[in-house]
Amino acid sequence: MRSPTDSADSGRTHTGNPAPADSAAPARPAVHAASGKRLGASHPRQEGPADLRLVPPALAAWATAAVMLHAPPGLVAGTVITTLLLAGFLLTPRNRRAGPGPAGPRPAGPEPGGPRPGRPEHVEPGHTGLGHARALSRVSGAAVLLCVAAAAGSAGLHGADLRRGPVPELAREYASVTAEVELTADPRLSRPQAGGSHVVPTAVLIEADVRRVETARDGAEVATRAPVLMIVDARSARPLTRDDGQERARGPEGKSSWLGLLPSTRLRVEARLVPATAGGDRFAAVLRVRGADGPETVGEPSAPQRLAGRLRAGLRAATDGLSADARALLPGLVVGDTSRVTPELEEAFRETDLTHTLAVSGANFTILLALLLGPPGLAQYAERRGLASRLGLSLRTTALLGGALSLAFVVVCRPDPSVLRAAACGSVALLALATGRRRSLIPALATAVLLLVLHDPWLARSFGFLLSVLATGALLTLAPRWSAGLRRRGMPPRLAEALAAAGAAQAVCAPVVVVLSERVSLVAVPCNLLAEFALAPATVLGFLALATALPALPVAKALAWCASWPAEWIAWIARTGAALPGSGIDWPGGWAGAALLGALTPVVLPIGRRLLRHPWWCGACALLLVLLVVQPPPLTRAITGWPPPGWRMVMCDVGQGDAMVLAAGEGTGVVVDAGPEPAPVDRCLRSLGVTRVPLVVLTHFHADHVGGLSGVLRGRSVGGIATTGLEEPADQARFVRRIAAGSHLPVTRAVAGERRRTGDLSWEVVWPPPATGQAAGARPVPEAEGPNDASVAMLVRTAGLRLLLLGDMEPPAQRALARSPAATRLADVDVLKVAHHGSAYQDPGLISRLAPRLALISAGRDNSYGHPAPSTVAGLRDAGAAVLRTDRGGAVAVLGGEDGDGGGGLRVARH
Repeated sequence: MRSPTDSADSGRTHTGNPAPADSAAPARPAVHAASGKRLGASHPRQEGPADLRLVPPALAAWATAAVMLHAPPGLVAGTVITTLLLAGFLLTPRNRRAGPGPAGPRPAGPEPGGPRPGRPEHVEPGHTGLGHARALSRVSGAAVLLCVAAAAGSAGLHGADLRRGPVPELAREYASVTAEVELTADPRLSRPQAGGSHVVPTAVLIEADVRRVETARDGAEVATRAPVLMIVDARSARPLTRDDGQERARGPEGKSSWLGLLPSTRLRVEARLVPATAGGDRFAAVLRVRGADGPETVGEPSAPQRLAGRLRAGLRAATDGLSADARALLPGLVVGDTSRVTPELEEAFRETDLTHTLAVSGANFTILLALLLGPPGLAQYAERRGLASRLGLSLRTTALLGGALSLAFVVVCRPDPSVLRAAACGSVALLALATGRRRSLIPALATAVLLLVLHDPWLARSFGFLLSVLATGALLTLAPRWSAGLRRRGMPPRLAEALAAAGAAQAVCAPVVVVLSERVSLVAVPCNLLAEFALAPATVLGFLALATALPALPVAKALAWCASWPAEWIAWIARTGAALPGSGIDWPGGWAGAALLGALTPVVLPIGRRLLRHPWWCGACALLLVLLVVQPPPLTRAITGWPPPGWRMVMCDVGQGDAMVLAAGEGTGVVVDAGPEPAPVDRCLRSLGVTRVPLVVLTHFHADHVGGLSGVLRGRSVGGIATTGLEEPADQARFVRRIAAGSHLPVTRAVAGERRRTGDLSWEVVWPPPATGQAAGARPVPEAEGPNDASVAMLVRTAGLRLLLLGDMEPPAQRALARSPAATRLADVDVLKVAHHGSAYQDPGLISRLAPRLALISAGRDNSYGHPAPSTVAGLRDAGAAVLRTDRGGAVAVLGGEDGDGGGGLRVARH
């Protein structure tokens, strides 16, 4: 007697079509063989070749949208009409009719030997294989043309928003206007950037749509709709400093009145319209707002946005008492709020390719749905063990909850393009894991790409969108195969899946990352692998804190404290990976560099696959990679000769800025200036093996000398900071004070006549005089006409050499120094650190008195200031000095004596 299952299976093939009884037996082994399960097993995996039919339409729409965004209206209209006509021609009944092929119609019924993979098991009478293929090709071609037409139309309409209406014309005239705007995104503070001697001031950036505009010229008010970028003067929303060194925002109740605005809020602002930067901008103009009096609100935000704002504020309140890293990361992981992420932390995440964990991404959404559905591999079964299953919810109810969760995710995290991309790609990734059927997931990804590009054509030009799609595609195609290969070689399944996912995403995304960073990370895979295990608990606990912040803030604080541990782990991984000397290698930028890396990747991957078959070779390559990344100082010195034995002073290559290290014993160095950014000076100190810094001397407070101070402090024991007395620019002086307070370092003032010693190193401060700039706002002596002339100048003695470091002193201060009591000790110095990056503003009389044997100039490659000036270089050479510059030769090391042990000898080494 047969079971009901046997009875049902005996009359049907796998596809469910009626089949003769004698054809059932041959078909079943073929079907189950493809499934990877034993014959008769329940829930066989019915896999086959990947279904790529939707990929060409998605790619065609993507490319069309990228091209048509700035195309003229005539070209857009022509493209839409032409593609629609061609698609209509292909879909006419005469072209869709499939005629008989050369061999005549194929009889109905199963093929001999059972169905073939990738082909239909039953063909209707009157259709031949050739005719059917022709019909399918015409339909596919028509689908591609229709998607091209839709993408061209959508991109043309979005691009027209940048050209129509009065806003673009008024921007070309730099007109002053009164505008009514509607916010479309959360306000954010721009990142401070060093621009030569000053830091580009922070500003509040707000994306908005101009709805009404009134010109100051004629007072006429015009209704319009134009996307703009509002830039609010940072002086009206500049962060203030708390006693603990952390920042808070200016404004009522501790919030800036501008930074606290919500999307969909309507404002009335007085501003000046200026043209947007050309080349791919999605804004019709830039609106520079005079925001000293705060925003004038004329329309409240929508109810969903108010609720989302309260939830986001509750999460920030729940994380206020955590450590700096956890306080910055958790809001980013949960709701995409990266306002607390410091530039230093952001740089560490960028160096390790962990930037996707800084803000909400598809991984966060996948984790949320996995919590609802259970382990992804069991999501389609009744025994899925998810939260919904434990509550006894049906699959239909679970699906509705998943949809509601998706909607809430988009609302709370804002319906920005990045969030929409995260939701779409996260859903596709979860579908891949849940069904285990890769065949149906490539079409799902292509559909997501197609819909998102049609909804927002600007995504077609977004690097973030490109990276997200590439990473998701790698997880669907490469990662399962790589994971299976690793499991066959004995690797535990969980570790194999994580390693395959990280490796596949890195291999596919690396060429695009090179375009942006001109660097290939060697620690990205291990860092992503280690961070993955902490990402899920941090995300889940963070969302629980978000959900409980409004009804029960103490509970939310407790959950946030629990989430801080994995968040701090992720931050520690990023900082540690970025601090490794060989964390990455420089690579040619642009699309040429991407093409080179993309061509090398398919060559390297088969080599790695073959190495897995030879454990000894695999271990040797792994050891070589570890040595390349860690770069132990003894090994590095033996191979590269850097740092040279007996080095006494090193001028670091930090770009357009100054940073020098004076040797003061084994692993010890006095640092003079810190350059414009933390990463270069940190790399320089690590290459020298400096772990202890008795003193950091900041010659003056210009950004190209103090911007990298946090890089000097990173992972090192620092004794204190000495600075000039003239605390200008004031914001940069506050920056130094804030970092010093956060690290509990004393800040002292260096004045002429001060003498200090540490180890074999001694120095004398020869400038500025004691009366120069007693404190912030104090009147300097006449010779010091600004921060440059108030620079700390030092006469250093080490290993029988005399080095004079002039900071950025200009001719007035240089002439005053030549008349000072210390002038008699400055004649015939061995090494001169040329003032102000070798600018043309030098005093020939001082250079003649100094008569240096070696002149060192620190300048950035291709800098816009023309440093060093040819006249300065020529004057130094005429004075008998050898001139070395970091912009052409990199870092420079000065050695004393033939063997580096003194005696008045002078040698140099280049890195």
